[in-house]
Amino acid sequence: MDTSVYVTGLWPMAVYFVLTILIVTAMIAVSYVLGQRHKERATGEPYESGIAETGSAQVRFDVRFYLVAMFFVIFDIEAVFIFAWAVAVRELGWFGYFEVLIFIGILTIALIYLWRLGALDWAPARQSLGMARRRKNI
Repeated sequence: MDTSVYVTGLWPMAVYFVLTILIVTAMIAVSYVLGQRHKERATGEPYESGIAETGSAQVRFDVRFYLVAMFFVIFDIEAVFIFAWAVAVRELGWFGYFEVLIFIGILTIALIYLWRLGALDWAPARQSLGMARRRKNI
């Protein structure tokens, strides 16, 4: 087995790696040499889109924000699977069609489950409790 083929194939990657490191190092060095130095008080303060800072950066967010983010990621990934099915729909035929129907059905059941569980409810606890009581009376 000839290893020269493998070594020859690695040279472009090695050259690319070295050139990347050299370019990044040169950019940092040039910006350090030519860059301005500021000692004003405002230089060290955080700047967020022109809005002055208020409070600490250690603010705790409600868990519902994270839940919505997780639901978005989960259902977004499912959309990628459905898009991949749509690209290959002709090759998959009827079997693929029924598979994607089952897949979408499971997603719909999961969404209904989350909805009924109250994971998507952003109303305050008192208001949502009152809504639940009203539903029972209906």
